Amino acid sequence: FRIKAVEPIRMTTAEERESIVREARFNLFFVQSDDVLIDLLTDSGTGAMSSNQWAGIMRGDESYAGSPSFFRFESKMKELTGFSHILPTHQGRASERILFELLGGEGKVVPNNAHFDTTRANIEHSGAKAIDLPIVQALDPKSKHPFKGNMDTDKLEVLLEKEKGNVPVVMCTITSNSSGGQPVSLENLRAVRGICDRYNTPLFLDACRFAENAYFIKQREEGQSDKTVKDIVRDTFELADGATISAKKDGLVNIGGVLLIRDEALFRRASELLILTEGYMTYGGLAGRDLEAMAQGFEEVTHEDYLQYRLRTAQYVGQKLLAAGIQIIEPPGGHAIYIDAAAFCPHIPRQHFPGQALVLGLYRLAGIRACEIGSVMFGGEGREVPKLELVRLAFPRRVYTQSHMDYVIEAVIELYSRRTRLRGLRIVGQQGSLRHFTAQFEEL
Repeated sequence: FRIKAVEPIRMTTAEERESIVREARFNLFFVQSDDVLIDLLTDSGTGAMSSNQWAGIMRGDESYAGSPSFFRFESKMKELTGFSHILPTHQGRASERILFELLGGEGKVVPNNAHFDTTRANIEHSGAKAIDLPIVQALDPKSKHPFKGNMDTDKLEVLLEKEKGNVPVVMCTITSNSSGGQPVSLENLRAVRGICDRYNTPLFLDACRFAENAYFIKQREEGQSDKTVKDIVRDTFELADGATISAKKDGLVNIGGVLLIRDEALFRRASELLILTEGYMTYGGLAGRDLEAMAQGFEEVTHEDYLQYRLRTAQYVGQKLLAAGIQIIEPPGGHAIYIDAAAFCPHIPRQHFPGQALVLGLYRLAGIRACEIGSVMFGGEGREVPKLELVRLAFPRRVYTQSHMDYVIEAVIELYSRRTRLRGLRIVGQQGSLRHFTAQFEEL
């Protein structure tokens, strides 16, 4: 692609960043984005849209019901996924909330290869329990298994047998964000589908990064290299009974979500809840211009030259960090690089949040904002201690150049040379199950 619009970014001083960190109570979610030089907090809704998407925004029709913008969006989703029942939402967590308000509840259990934060929180908010069933290789940062996002099918079968009648749905996240942006193979999805069929349990995908997952399948799975990404995407969705999608990832937009459902009765119930909480079925809490941008984004994300560039960005950063002796989740994922914070900061015990210490160190040193994926995000009362302490460098789509990535690499390597200076933290204030958004810390 070519860049036709630019935005200035500001380099702060070390003194300014120290003051900013302290005012934010050591939580970078509270830092204003103008005070961030390179923002790798998330790839959700932070990408740059194409000229065709901006052109679509000008075409957006804002009719309350029956907008042609909706029907263009619906047509693209039908073509891409094969689903006929399609609901727009304002973002992925809205799709999750609707789904688990209908299927969750006290005593229910929802397994997944690895739930990410809002999925887990929406399940728990309904009263149900979220269970992770990753393969063992997903818990080893050094393992080079090509599909570390796979679900452990043996454990799934044991769980479904044990919890007969209590599992309303099986989820599978593609790619697996909690496991380092790692892909799930079609072979694994077919095995999960077979188990779900035997136990008469629906399979839903958390399909935020379905196109990245499809490109990994094309590159790595036997018998898939000659297929197009669109064909693999269609094969993937045909295995599912439904899906939640944040269009802020592989929809290449800044706002938007999708809920796909095969079952007619469940679709009707979801439609009623959508109207109650989001908006009418042909806009779902979005403007018509947003639907136009989504329709175009869901087309562009399957272009293989884009996906090659996208995955190569993570590979480039990951290879440079590994060469410097910095352990990451191997092999590099699709949308981010995940640094093994426990290996980076062996002097900081897990209860003092080595990932958060690394995040703060990177901002203080270089003005780069990253995200802790470990005991801050997934820990807390009543939860199992997460197996990994990670820091995610998530790459916004079509935003930064190789020069930006080289700066990030140099900064991480420099911080690694100073890692013994990083200090642990303790939480002095937190709210709810998504505590990483609002937690307040103090340094030890």
